[in-house]
Amino acid sequence: MQNRIMITGAGSGLGREIALRWAREGWQLALSDVSEPGLAETLKLVREAGGDGFTLRCDVRDYSQLTALAQACETKFGGVDVIVNNAGVASGGFFSDLSLEDWDWQISINLMGVVKGCKAFLPLLERSKGKIINIASMAALMQGPAMSNYNVAKAGVVALSESLLAELKQQEIGVHVVCPSFFQTNLMDSFRGPTPAMKAQVGKLLESSPISAADIADYIFTSVANNEFMILPHEQGRMAWALKQKNPEILYNEMAVMAEKMRAKAK
Repeated sequence: MQNRIMITGAGSGLGREIALRWAREGWQLALSDVSEPGLAETLKLVREAGGDGFTLRCDVRDYSQLTALAQACETKFGGVDVIVNNAGVASGGFFSDLSLEDWDWQISINLMGVVKGCKAFLPLLERSKGKIINIASMAALMQGPAMSNYNVAKAGVVALSESLLAELKQQEIGVHVVCPSFFQTNLMDSFRGPTPAMKAQVGKLLESSPISAADIADYIFTSVANNEFMILPHEQGRMAWALKQKNPEILYNEMAVMAEKMRAKAK
């Protein structure tokens, strides 16, 4: 196995930490993001950590930019072994307040960006018998209130990953999906929602998390090596998912209570 990995959203947050975790193993990295300063910083850190590679600005909404990234991997590395579809944006707001534009924006990046990433890189992965790592969210499994567009986009990433797991097994392409809970990250920089109060509430959740993006990257690295499909880095997330599988009604009722509290707070 040659050690070549492509990561979207690598300019900051979890994407950067994933890059550093693989860099420490001496991998070659193709780093993409919409932020060029962020990418330059990540590449510098990657080289300090023992990896190397190149950066290319890429907006995952534009399929031609993703195929250009795949072409660059072909030209510079002779292919790719692992792709990480990590680029994503945060959003929130009650369904009645979300505009259809909010829905389009969320789905075009958080869901279709992953679809396009898989599509653009599939020919290279078929050749290398590589791996796909899609970054979803616990929101895909738990559907918290006041973030329906985010929940739906991330649930789509899980469903896509499950579909690919079945379809690509014969080609010997590994598929993994990661569902982190809230963690300390700069995801809030991209937050889009109808009320400032909602941004503050979500921001508070992120800050209160005991687990860092570096911890999550480490957990992903180990889980992928162990060939786990559904990767849940947070212990609370694993417990909540187990509860939902056993008794979903309890969870639905809890979410309804939470929605009521959030509505009261927003007022």
